[in-house]
Amino acid sequence: MKTYALVGKQLDHSFSQRYFTQFFETTGRSDCRYLLAPTDTLVDLQKRVVAEQWQGFNVTIPYKQAILPMLHSMSDEAHAIGAVNCVVVDSQNRWIGYNTDAPAFRDTLSPLLKPYHRRALVFGTGGASRAVTYVLKQLDIDFLLVSRNPHDDKQIAYTEVPSLLNDALLLVNCTPLGTAHSPFEGLSPLPSTLPLSSRHFCYDLVYNPSPTPFLLQATHHGATIQGGLPMLYRQAELSWEIWSGES
Repeated sequence: MKTYALVGKQLDHSFSQRYFTQFFETTGRSDCRYLLAPTDTLVDLQKRVVAEQWQGFNVTIPYKQAILPMLHSMSDEAHAIGAVNCVVVDSQNRWIGYNTDAPAFRDTLSPLLKPYHRRALVFGTGGASRAVTYVLKQLDIDFLLVSRNPHDDKQIAYTEVPSLLNDALLLVNCTPLGTAHSPFEGLSPLPSTLPLSSRHFCYDLVYNPSPTPFLLQATHHGATIQGGLPMLYRQAELSWEIWSGES
């Protein structure tokens, strides 16, 4: 049995196992399985990977950066981003890291962009945010990171957001705010009173629930929205291509 998994801290919200289980069934891969592997620490992960003979795994919050010291190597793109969400386990149990978040975000963002989406606010500074800002740089979209604790000139506090909404028409939520079955359920990175417009494009990497509280706010103001489910599916497809060598 070929084993793949999702590693993260809290996975009650995840659709990944459902996606891969259905994929394996519909493509006749009865020798493959996909597990949810919630863990409070990465210390014992290596033992489990060896014991259960995993071929690869995905990584989610909060381990996309914490996993880096455990890798034998990583792709050039993952190295440039500084975060990994897909790991291949080779025949010698060496871990090779990749980032499928970035191309999945790019593929699901680009078709919806308008010429006036040239400035962005990115909520959050974790591993997902690194993939998002990597793509924004490629697309020549200027951005600022919104953080609870800003510490450089590319980061701002949440209190500064209202004054920037006239120019920053692309808003991307990379925080877990709004995630179902989590302490963040029902929350949004934006207060409901902020004046969005039909020119705003609001992208939420959170995919459960759909729509999220953030996207419900955006819809109320006529903004373009994109939830995280297409990105989830796209990064899963790319992960499988990496694990299997298929394309």
